[in-house]
Amino acid sequence: MGLFGRPAAAPQPQEKHSARTLWTDGFGHIATRCVQIIAVLAVVTVVIFALTQLTLVLIPVIIALIFASAFNPLMSFMRRHGVPSLLGTLIALVGSFAIISAVVWLIVWTVRAQWDELIESADTGIKQLQTYFQHLPFTIDQEQINSIRDTAVDFVTSAQFGSGALAGVSATASFLTGLVLMFVVLFFFLKDGPAIWEFLLRPFRGEQYERARRIGHKTVSTLGGYARGTAIVAAADALGIGIGLAIVQVPLALPLAVIVFLTAFIPIVGATLAGILAALVALVTNGPVAAIIVVGIVVLVNQLEGNFLQPVVMGRSLKLHALVILLALTIGTILGSIIGAVLSVPIAAVAWGIITVWNGENEPAEPFKQKRPEVA
Repeated sequence: MGLFGRPAAAPQPQEKHSARTLWTDGFGHIATRCVQIIAVLAVVTVVIFALTQLTLVLIPVIIALIFASAFNPLMSFMRRHGVPSLLGTLIALVGSFAIISAVVWLIVWTVRAQWDELIESADTGIKQLQTYFQHLPFTIDQEQINSIRDTAVDFVTSAQFGSGALAGVSATASFLTGLVLMFVVLFFFLKDGPAIWEFLLRPFRGEQYERARRIGHKTVSTLGGYARGTAIVAAADALGIGIGLAIVQVPLALPLAVIVFLTAFIPIVGATLAGILAALVALVTNGPVAAIIVVGIVVLVNQLEGNFLQPVVMGRSLKLHALVILLALTIGTILGSIIGAVLSVPIAAVAWGIITVWNGENEPAEPFKQKRPEVA
């Protein structure tokens, strides 16, 4: 009823049609999709912000998951042959610790044995570089060198350097805390990994449970394959470049080979950085000819690794385009510095693997033996 009891005028057909089609026409669909995209981006932003505030916990857990995935075939083999989980976990951890300790001892022994030779070669190389600087198109006089030295001394004695040193102490404490947490989490992942995963799957039923199992299996297989494949490729790079450095008689060939192995876990960028470092050492200690030879060795080894070894070893563990890898590296570096760069590529590979098995297609082999019994 309208005012004074009069019946209200019925809406015109044109007005009813406009109200009904406001969100159902072409622009309405576009607006709906825009709102949905904004909501998704807002949720992603909040999640990323929360994760960046929990890096002290998140990063050790991710690293422990990668190591546990790499050890999964060994742990599954020992479980199948009746080895208790606790004993198998101790075998894996103690064996890994023994290998790492042996490598560290070998590096320290090599550095101590070649220290005098390195100092003498570095002194000769620096004198050669000073001679090269004197024949440059522009001149670098002693006054400029003294100015640079004074600037460095002033920075070291300044308050900024002191605050930076305190920040370094805090970073070291955080690193040690994360390292201890990583070993603790890795111990439980190796010992009770299948049981922990089944506990996390308890809220799921039916198709959701099967989908969650596929995601878990794909995550473990992708991370494990990536870690093992990258370690094999990195070892091949380190061996090839280390042999080349030894042939050229570059000091500290073994420590440089270990650096090559570690940096190889950063795709695309790591090999370049290691090659630059090896070439600089060769330049300072053995001269420009040796540096050029080292650059050639690094380029040759990287080409052989990229074109022949990596496609065979990695297989289907990392089927990502180079552009996707580069973008993942950039995002990971922005969010997590060096650790983010190392973890970004396997995380991207896991994300793509989850998409491929979301609907049950291309399911990986199950790494876990046990399975939830059917509920009556």
